[in-house]
Amino acid sequence: MSILEVKNIKKNFGSTEVLKDISFSMEKGDVLSIIGSSGSGKTTLLRCLNFLETPDAGSISVNGDILFDSSLSAPLSENEIRKKRLHFGLVFQSFNLFPQYTALENICLAPSLLAKEDPAIDVSTLEERANALLDQMGLSAKAGNYPHELSGGQQQRVAIARALALNPDILCFDEPTSALDPELTGEVLKVIRELADKNTTMIIVTHEMSFARDVSDRAIFMDGGVIVEQGPSKQVIDDPKMERTKQFLSYYK
Repeated sequence: MSILEVKNIKKNFGSTEVLKDISFSMEKGDVLSIIGSSGSGKTTLLRCLNFLETPDAGSISVNGDILFDSSLSAPLSENEIRKKRLHFGLVFQSFNLFPQYTALENICLAPSLLAKEDPAIDVSTLEERANALLDQMGLSAKAGNYPHELSGGQQQRVAIARALALNPDILCFDEPTSALDPELTGEVLKVIRELADKNTTMIIVTHEMSFARDVSDRAIFMDGGVIVEQGPSKQVIDDPKMERTKQFLSYYK
């Protein structure tokens, strides 16, 4: 069974069609890269998966459970949306850390809030888990530092740890290196590569073509709100079939 099934997703903003009938699926442990020019709908697709936007049509299923179906669903309550978001972790391009909290506190915040609603969560283990994630990110020594005391690469690694803290089924990245200089980009891509080696299921919106080709199992090329081409990442990036894909990738040669 696929871990993720996305069928016929559509999203409009006013009269503008941003997503036009998007369908794809993923297996557990897959890494999927989504590539395409700015304005092609990549970020909107991630936001629909994470319920930061509500699709106008289509369906989303995780592990066979229907999270959204426009033909069945009444409007979702805020509580329902919060629960559905737990299936996905989202790492933003601009980190979005809370400046008033330390690295450790940023990671602990969402699980501790969730624990207030779910008595099954053992609050006593939250800090231990957060410290283990910081260690995984190579940031054990930075637990007590505030975001302004961290480099951009360190902030993004804290953001990745924060997204992992809720044990999501699928970890999503929205251009995770676009706000970083080349040296710091390498830090973050190394962490994502290590997560891929551990069979973490991930969707990565990226402009790093060589990384997408080498780390991803599959790639999707989007343009104008549609999927133009999808398949094994090496095939899509090294030997695209569609003329529009070839044109886009020619800029990265």
